[in-house]
Amino acid sequence: MIVFDLQCLSGQHVFEGWFASESDFQVQCQRALVECPLCGDVQVVKQLSAPRLNLGRIGQAEIQPSAALSTDVSRPLQESWLEAARQILKNTEDVGEDFAQEARRIHYGESHERGIRGLATLVQTASLIKEGISVMPLALPEILKKTLQ
Repeated sequence: MIVFDLQCLSGQHVFEGWFASESDFQVQCQRALVECPLCGDVQVVKQLSAPRLNLGRIGQAEIQPSAALSTDVSRPLQESWLEAARQILKNTEDVGEDFAQEARRIHYGESHERGIRGLATLVQTASLIKEGISVMPLALPEILKKTLQ
């Protein structure tokens, strides 16, 4: 297995990908099978990375690639965001395009209260807010909705 540091082009999110070989990575990218776990972008590039060099007693300091230094802060944030997104998926019901109708039913006591998620247009969202119904837009990457292999 080869582990690559990858980055999506649209959001500049950094993540890891495990592949059988370099050619396996290339084939999967051409087929749009590699996507950013944060935004779902399939335009992904490999970042420069350097293997850890074991210099024995000559060089005690560990050599780190400069790309890893710049992602030290963003990686924990990305992991926290993904965990929060997983919790939202786990603890809410997907009502799909019926979101606005179901939010109203819950708000007016016509349906049992529970956490829901789904799709709503800008017009529907504005209407819900005018009625005093709390809504929050949240873009969840499609990858989280799929079973991770």
